[in-house]
Amino acid sequence: MIALRGLNKNCIPSLPIYNVAARYMSTQSPNSNLNAILSIAEYDEQINAAGRKRDFAAVRHLLSRRLSDGLLNTNNTFKFIATDPSVLDELLQSLAVIDDWFTRKHAHDAVVAQLARLYRTAEALRVAETMGRKKYGATAVTFHPILIALARKKEMSAAWRVLDVMRACNVRPALTSYNYIISAHCFVGDVASAAEALAKMEAEGMRPDSMTYDALVQGACRARKVEAALVLMRRMVEDGVPALFSTYTHIISEMLRCGCDRAALEFVRIFAGRDKKLDAENFGFLARRLKNLKRIAEAKVVVEEIVKWGLPIGDGLEGLEPNLQCKRDLPEIE
Repeated sequence: MIALRGLNKNCIPSLPIYNVAARYMSTQSPNSNLNAILSIAEYDEQINAAGRKRDFAAVRHLLSRRLSDGLLNTNNTFKFIATDPSVLDELLQSLAVIDDWFTRKHAHDAVVAQLARLYRTAEALRVAETMGRKKYGATAVTFHPILIALARKKEMSAAWRVLDVMRACNVRPALTSYNYIISAHCFVGDVASAAEALAKMEAEGMRPDSMTYDALVQGACRARKVEAALVLMRRMVEDGVPALFSTYTHIISEMLRCGCDRAALEFVRIFAGRDKKLDAENFGFLARRLKNLKRIAEAKVVVEEIVKWGLPIGDGLEGLEPNLQCKRDLPEIE
C-alpha cells in the first residue's frame, strides 16, 4: 500500500528499470529507502538552500540524485539565481564538472530557462552558447525560453540573433523556433515581417503547422484584414492542416468587430458537421460574444442553430433558448 501511495504526479513512468531495481531491490531496508525519497518540491527547496549558501558541491549532488530518482528539474530548481545574480559564474563552473552527461545538460537547460524567465536574456544566451560550444547537448529547445522572453518584450532583432547563434552552435532552428518569432510579429499586427519569417522558414524546408497558421490568422485579424485571414484558412484546409480552436475565434471576433454578424454565422456553418466538439465551441463562442455585445436577437438565432445541430447549450447562454414559433434572422452585412 505504501508503494501505491507513491504513484503520484512526481512519479515518472519512464524511470529506467535499473534505477527501480537499485532503489527497491537493494540489500538496504525497504523503509530506509522509501524514507530517503524526496519529492520534486523538496529537491527544489534543498537545491535553492544550498545555492544561497554557495554550497555548489551539494547542488551537484542533489541534481544528480534527483535525476537518478527520475525527477526532472522545474521552474523552481534554480530560483536562488533571482535573489543573488552574482552566483551565476560560480554555479556554471560547478555544473561543468558534473560527470553524467544528461544531468549536466538538463541542469544547464534549467539555468537557461530560469534566466530567460527573469528576462536576463543576454546571460541566458551566453549559457546556451556555452552548451553548444562545449557540446553539453544544446538543442533548439534549449534556446526556446530565450525566444519566448524576447518575443514577449517585442525585441525581434534580438530574437533573430538567437537563431544565428543557434546555427553557429550547429543547432538547427526548429519549426517551433520560427513560430515564436512569427507569433510575436503577428501579435502586434506586423503581417509583413511575419510573412518574411514564414518565407525563411519555408526556405529551410519546414512546412507551416497549426501554430504557424494560428499566428498568421491572428496577425491578419489584428491588421483588420479578415479577407486575408479567410484565405489563410482556405490554405489550411487545402494543406490538410487542422486549425486550432483559437484560429476560428480570431476570425469570428474580427467579423463581429466589423459588424458582420451574418458572415460570422456563415463562417461557423461552413465548418460545422465534422466535429461535434468543435461545433459546440464555435457556435457557443459566437453566441456568447453576441450576448456580451448586447446583440440579444442575433445571439438567439445562433442558439437556434445550436439546437438544430443537436449540440448542448453551454454555460453563459441561459435565457436564450429559441422560440421556434418566432424565428428571427441576423441583420444583413453592410
